[in-house]
Amino acid sequence: MPFIEESDLLELHKDIDKAQIINERLLDQIKFKNKELKRSKIQRNIFAGITAVFLIGALAAASFTVGLTSSVQQQSRDFVTYPLDSLEVIKGRLDNLKQQNEELSLVREFYLAKKFIEKETIYSVQVKAFVDKNLSLASESLTNSLFVKANPFYAYSVGNFETLEEAQKFRRELVAMGFNDAFVASYKDGKRIAIEDAQ
Repeated sequence: MPFIEESDLLELHKDIDKAQIINERLLDQIKFKNKELKRSKIQRNIFAGITAVFLIGALAAASFTVGLTSSVQQQSRDFVTYPLDSLEVIKGRLDNLKQQNEELSLVREFYLAKKFIEKETIYSVQVKAFVDKNLSLASESLTNSLFVKANPFYAYSVGNFETLEEAQKFRRELVAMGFNDAFVASYKDGKRIAIEDAQ
C-alpha cells in the first residue's frame, strides 16, 4: 500500500478547503444571479402587463372614437337627407305614438282594475251557467264580465259592483230585458262566495 506523507496530506486538505471556499462562492454567485433573473423576469412581466393594458385602452378609445365619429356622421347625414316636408311625416308619427301610448295606458288601467276586482269582494249578476267552457261568450277584453268555474259549471256573470244594492238594481234591469234566470252572486279573490259571507 502506498504511503502518503504528512506534508502531502496537509496540501491535500488545503486544496480541499480552497475548493470548498471556491464552491461556496460559486453557489453564492449562482443564488445572486438567480435572484437577479427573477427580479428582471418580474419587471419584464409587469412591463408587459402595463403595455398590454395601455394597448387595450388605446384600442378601446380608438374604436369608441371611431364609433362616435361614424354615429355623428350618420346623424348629420340623416339630418341633411330629410327634406323639409318630412317634418309633417315626423309629426304624424309622433301623434301616432302619443295615441298608442294613450291606448296602452287604458289597457294598463284595465288590467290594474281587474287585479283590484279579483282581490276585493264584488257583486255581479250571473246570467248563465254552462257545463262546457263556452269561450265565444266571454273574452278577457270584455270589461265588467266574469267567467268563473264553479264545479261542475262555468258561470258567466255581467257587471262588477261594490255594493249588493247596485247589483240588485242591475239584475232587475236584466230581468226586464228577458234574462229571467239572472241572479246576484258575490266573488272574492276570483272565487264565488255566499252573499252572506260578503257582507
